[in-house]
Amino acid sequence: MAVKIRLARHGKKNNAFFHIVAADSRSPRDGRFIEKIGTYNPNTNPATIELDSESALKWLKNGAQPTDTCRRILSYKGILLKKHLEEGVKKGALTQEAADQKWAAWMAEKEQKISAKKSELAQTSRNAKKSAIEAESKAKEEKAKLVAEKKAAEAMKAQEAIAEAAAEEAPEAEASAAPAEETQEA
Repeated sequence: MAVKIRLARHGKKNNAFFHIVAADSRSPRDGRFIEKIGTYNPNTNPATIELDSESALKWLKNGAQPTDTCRRILSYKGILLKKHLEEGVKKGALTQEAADQKWAAWMAEKEQKISAKKSELAQTSRNAKKSAIEAESKAKEEKAKLVAEKKAAEAMKAQEAIAEAAAEEAPEAEASAAPAEETQEA
């Protein structure tokens, strides 16, 4: 029986979530499997991978062949490196202590890269929110300025209308006052 380490799809439409499983290569993608090794969620940034490294290493040592995507996931989590180092120890190319040191150094570097990416994404998110708020406040100020200009223009029109009405009433008042003066003289 040929065993493959592959992904089994779960989750909703447009929201995939995968189980990493060891399964017979003849069984369907989402069908029967031998053992669930972990999970993979590509919807988060960075992708969330939970993996039982001992179980995955055991299957790789027993000859299970990972699919391309699972090979990348196993490489990302360092399982393939660990297998490579253990084969080197078994062949006598290096000691177990040296292999453990290389493994620990690689894991520390990997954790540092992941935390740097998370902090960079968080910083980018904060900057995007900050720039959106600044753009919104500028737009609000411009709207307020336009409203103030419009109100000032309306106030000027109202004052001009009052001045025109007063100007129209003043000649009428002078004209009505002039005949009254003529009648008094006569």
